[in-house]
Amino acid sequence: MQTGKAQLKSAGPLAFGPDGVLFVGDSAGAAIVALDVNDRTPAKSADGLEIKGINEKVAAMFWHGSRPDRHQRRCGESNLEKRLPFGHPRQGAGRDAGDLESRHTGKISEVSLDNIKHAVVSLPDAPVVAADNPRSASRRMETITAIAYVKGNVIVAGLSNEEFSSALRSIPYPFEQVSKGAGIEIWHGSHGQFETNAPVRTFVPYEINNQSNILAAYTCTPLVKIPVSELKAGAKVKGTTIAELGNRDNLETFTPITKQTEVTGVPYETIATLQGVQQLSKFDDAKALVLMGSGPLLDLRTVPLP
Repeated sequence: MQTGKAQLKSAGPLAFGPDGVLFVGDSAGAAIVALDVNDRTPAKSADGLEIKGINEKVAAMFWHGSRPDRHQRRCGESNLEKRLPFGHPRQGAGRDAGDLESRHTGKISEVSLDNIKHAVVSLPDAPVVAADNPRSASRRMETITAIAYVKGNVIVAGLSNEEFSSALRSIPYPFEQVSKGAGIEIWHGSHGQFETNAPVRTFVPYEINNQSNILAAYTCTPLVKIPVSELKAGAKVKGTTIAELGNRDNLETFTPITKQTEVTGVPYETIATLQGVQQLSKFDDAKALVLMGSGPLLDLRTVPLP
C-alpha cells in the first residue's frame, strides 16, 4: 500500500478483507481500491444494533440537513471481524466521492481519504462509455455490482465489455495485475432461456463439500451456484440455477432448474415482518444486519438468523 489521497471517481459496493482492509468498488474508474482504515481493535459482543433513520443522519452529516430521499445511498456493509457496519453515499453523490466513507462505532463518523494507506487495481475489460450510446454510461456504472473477499482473492461481480457481458473476476490480494473476467451464463427459470448479459446483483461465498462457491442472486430472482475454481480469465462459465428466491439449506442435493418455472428448486419461505429490505449482510453467527424501510427514512438493525 502507498500513503496519500485515495482517488475514487465513485464509491459503490464494499467488502472487508484481512486486518480490516476495506475494498471499495469504483465503477466509474473501473477499479478496486483497498483502504487501510486502521482499525484492528477486536469487537466486543453486542446484543444487537438499531439505528432509526440512518439515511437521514448520513444526509445531515454530509449534505448539511439535506432530505434523505434526495440521494441514493448504499448502507450496511458489515466488517465480519469487528462487527462495525459501514455505509456510504452511492456513486459519488454530493461532495467528492473520496471523502464519503463513514462507519458506525457508536456514532456515525467520517473516514478521511486525504492521507490513507491504500492500493488500487484497474479492471481491463470494463464497459466503454460511448458518446453515441446513452445506455453505455449506465452500463459502466454496473462494472462492479458486488464484492467479497474469499481465501486470498477479491471476487468481483458486474459487467464487462465482452460478448458474455455478465462477468465475475477473481483478483489475488495483495493486488496483482488483473486479466479479463470470466463470462457467466445462467438458465433464467422465469424467463425460460439462457442469459449472459444480466449482472450478478449480489452474492455470498459458500462452502459446498469443502469447495468454495458463490451463491449469486440476480434482480429478476434466480439464485445461482458458481464454483470459484472456474473463475479463470476469459473463461465461459455456466452457473447452476438452483432456485428462484431460495434459501441456503442442503444446496448440493437439489436438481438444477432447466425448464421455464418459478417454483421448483430449493424450497423457500418469505418473512412477513421483513419488508422493504434494501440490503442484508451477516453481522455475526447469530444475527444479520439489514437496511430496510418503506418510506423516505431507512432503518439499520440486526435481526436473528434462522
